[in-house]
Amino acid sequence: MSDAAWGPGIATAIGSMPGSDPVEVARTVVGELPGLMPFPELPGRGVGADILGRTAGLLVDLAVEVVPSGYRVAARPGRDQRRAVDLLRWDLDAVEQAASEAGAPRAVKVQAAGPWTLSAGIELHRGHRVLTDQGALRDFAESLTEGLIAHAVQVAARTGSRVVVQLDEPALPAVLAGALPTPSGYGKVPAVPEPDAQRLLAEVIEKLAAATESPVVVHCCAARPPVALLRRAGAGAIALDATKLGDVTGSFADELGEAWEEGTTLFLGLVPSTQPAGEARLRQIAQPALGLASRLGFGRKALAERSVPTPTCGLAGATPAWSRRAISLTRDLAKLFADEAEQ
Repeated sequence: MSDAAWGPGIATAIGSMPGSDPVEVARTVVGELPGLMPFPELPGRGVGADILGRTAGLLVDLAVEVVPSGYRVAARPGRDQRRAVDLLRWDLDAVEQAASEAGAPRAVKVQAAGPWTLSAGIELHRGHRVLTDQGALRDFAESLTEGLIAHAVQVAARTGSRVVVQLDEPALPAVLAGALPTPSGYGKVPAVPEPDAQRLLAEVIEKLAAATESPVVVHCCAARPPVALLRRAGAGAIALDATKLGDVTGSFADELGEAWEEGTTLFLGLVPSTQPAGEARLRQIAQPALGLASRLGFGRKALAERSVPTPTCGLAGATPAWSRRAISLTRDLAKLFADEAEQ
């Protein structure tokens, strides 16, 4: 196997898929995205299958439960945590079955909430977010890292594939901006300084990369993801929604350009996550990526070698038919970029 986790012609998806049948979805992603198969997530199944519940099912020696306001730290594992663990076990069985039928994927990408999104979304007993308590924050980050490493080992053993970890950090911009509401709803949680956010994320990324011997992907689909922070934290790839970026100029252009120049791969979200009103034309879908490469001063060869096309975000809100079409278009984009790089 090549030392590279990805390269020209490789496409993938963010992770979430529609439906509730893990066997059917596993067969789809194994068959359609064998180069970098996203471990399928089915949040439509409810509690324990969503991003926070699913990630909580990976935690070691920490438990959560569902309360009216969301997920809260629990004294011991209960029904909600057991459901998350069971769902993940069923998904792992489905992926193993699909891989044995169709052949092992070249690599499997497993996804979980990153430490900041996880600690922003789970409450302590008194209602405040985990990230407001330094001790609890560190406990959750360490537990998440340990659980993800164990999960990666299981996936590798069951599939015979290389494993890449993706940390989903949709809440990170709000954490940095001090935009998260307090329990009362009248105030805001103080902003986390960038150096502190970077330091914790770097510790998690370093351990995951060492354990899997693969670069770590960090996904943030905000209009202005904190690219420089993620790069300095050690992210080997940054997944973003390329259709939200608009005119990339100034300091943000510098952040993206430096990341690309220094070898950070960009997972470019290009294919609509839900079916668009009009016809989905490949060249039109590719335009944000082609335009971004041009604005940053990179040619088509760099686009093929240093980017991985994906849907704009997860496909959980799509119809099953569009999810399959979106994956097909994503593969076509990877082929288009690779073909144009050779011209």
